[in-house]
Amino acid sequence: MKKLVMAGSLVVVLSAAIMLISISPASAGPKKTIAVSEFENKSGWSGQWQMGWGMQEMMCTSLVSTGKFTVLERQDLDAIMAEQDLGASGRTGKGSAAAIGKLGKSQILISGAVTEFEEKKGGEGGGIGFKGFRIGGSHEQAHVAINVRIYDTTSGEVLDSIRVTGEADAGGLKVGYSNADFGGDLGGFRKTPLGEATQEAIDEAVQKIASRLKSVPWQGTLIKATPSKVYINSGSKGGMDDGMEFDVYRPGEELVDPDTGMTLGAETEKIGRVKVTSVKEKYSIAKIVSGSDMQRGDLLQSD
Repeated sequence: MKKLVMAGSLVVVLSAAIMLISISPASAGPKKTIAVSEFENKSGWSGQWQMGWGMQEMMCTSLVSTGKFTVLERQDLDAIMAEQDLGASGRTGKGSAAAIGKLGKSQILISGAVTEFEEKKGGEGGGIGFKGFRIGGSHEQAHVAINVRIYDTTSGEVLDSIRVTGEADAGGLKVGYSNADFGGDLGGFRKTPLGEATQEAIDEAVQKIASRLKSVPWQGTLIKATPSKVYINSGSKGGMDDGMEFDVYRPGEELVDPDTGMTLGAETEKIGRVKVTSVKEKYSIAKIVSGSDMQRGDLLQSD
């Protein structure tokens, strides 16, 4: 009987091992590239601490920590935005401007607006009062509310709109920052009740973003093509792995709203399928499984 139990246990262990293999990170698929814009302050709060930039940094950090996304660096996003602003000004040649609402390097754009950002005081304790704090024995309650929108950068379509809130409660002696400016220091802000409430809201938003994007297929681009193989603009850093297969699409003419100038997307035609055979840090090589005449700029999409 004991031998039978041990054998049964062995089967369970082997089954568990097989399950772990099946859900390993290698099978998770490539990482979607995300850009995060500077948050808009609609809360009425004012201070030297740069809320928009600080919220953007906190969101980027939380997205990176999930390990599920490639997050566009802030300087890259700023450069793209500057290019779009230049195009919108009319100072570039016709057809050369980057379309507003379309970030070529990013599949997803996250924008946020802070609608509530407040800290309430209670209890006794005296101490020294400041605009956003009180040093002493006061009781502090912080509340933050954020609206987040998820955009498909190819079409400018809003995929989802999310509202999240964060709460923090602290009592006793707290470290203060003059004039509620937190010294302009993001690290210092994180230690305050408002910082804790903000982080709670950001983390909740990231969970909802990750859940929503599960149903959005990964998209990539061919950077080079030959008759037998193609080069893809994503590598090991982007979650690519040997054996992954993707459909290849030929983009058609972009459809642009004549009133707003916003791109509305484009018709695409499936022209074949490729399978990854070699993965480098920043790009991958794939053999052509079906189809022909693939070109630089053709689009790839996961199943």
